[in-house]
Amino acid sequence: MAKKISGKKPMFGNNRPNCLKATRKKQGVNLQTVTLNGKKYRVSARELRTIKQWI
Repeated sequence: MAKKISGKKPMFGNNRPNCLKATRKKQGVNLQTVTLNGKKYRVSARELRTIKQWI
């Protein structure tokens, strides 16, 4: 099981059709599984780009 180290949370907003009935929608975080030093971690795609700069 990969360990989730990202502190990011989903983004919420309104889903509005033509009748203007507002319902909530959730946009999840783009989590990727990456192996570092033999351990699996789940990090967001943006954090993965930063990690690749360090390596």
